[in-house]
Amino acid sequence: MASFYSTLNSTLVLLRPPTLSVRRSPPATQLTHRTKTQFNCKLKSDMATGKSKGDVKVFDSNENLSLSLANYISDLSKKVTAQKSTFTVVFSGGSLFKSLGKLVEQPYVDSIDWSKWNVFWLDERVVPKDHPESNYLLAYDNFLSKVSIPPGNVYAINDALSAEGAADDYETCLRHLVNTGTLSVSEASSFPKFDLMLIGMGPDGHVASLFPGHPLLEERTKWVTYIKDSPKPPPERITFTFPVINSSAHVALVITGANKAHPVHVALGDGENSCMLPIQMVSPEGELSWFLDKEAASKL
Repeated sequence: MASFYSTLNSTLVLLRPPTLSVRRSPPATQLTHRTKTQFNCKLKSDMATGKSKGDVKVFDSNENLSLSLANYISDLSKKVTAQKSTFTVVFSGGSLFKSLGKLVEQPYVDSIDWSKWNVFWLDERVVPKDHPESNYLLAYDNFLSKVSIPPGNVYAINDALSAEGAADDYETCLRHLVNTGTLSVSEASSFPKFDLMLIGMGPDGHVASLFPGHPLLEERTKWVTYIKDSPKPPPERITFTFPVINSSAHVALVITGANKAHPVHVALGDGENSCMLPIQMVSPEGELSWFLDKEAASKL
């Protein structure tokens, strides 16, 4: 593998710490779609910009990626909490928590001020919290149960409501936290401004529950919306919208696996796709960082 890559408008660094052993990630599996997506694709979106594609790091093992991600999050948490009383963090689901493993180990687990963390979900499946498809359950089992974030600082959806009701309720919660000063607002967009969003990506290039060609990609006013026809089961979900995602102070895209190589190539390289991929629409007003394993970056 080459020691460096060159991509348009981005900084791409291959990290290969010699003191850490290389571990192979398990084989990536393709998502099984419920039905073939019938959404109308658009060749471009007014949300896609010519901004820098961010700071891109490629790792030769998941071990090294997890270590670098832990350092990044720990440093950012300390920086933000030195300036204000809260650190607002948004989690996606999927394989993200495999990459957060180092954060719940020493020295990070005892050095981070977890009491200032406020945790939210980028998207959530409208299922009970103990359901195997729940992003909350995934976060609890792999992260929340291992750190000392106050339960009152963990903002899960109301799973007793319908998808539409849960989305409205979650947005109401966010607006209340803005009013109380827990959550900041972007001066540029007037949407909530989270300190950090940790975002994964699907093999089709979707982020959150925002899928290629879906009308929700064009939502401009709501903070949180819902979907009842997700091409990936379960079909009913709530999701943050792109104006909220792109108002963030920091976004970290954490992407692993060979089945993610094509959308990564489209977003960062010269790969082509028949329509705009949601991953291409991630363009925060703050800092954008990519954490890729070498399989995900294999086409760059």
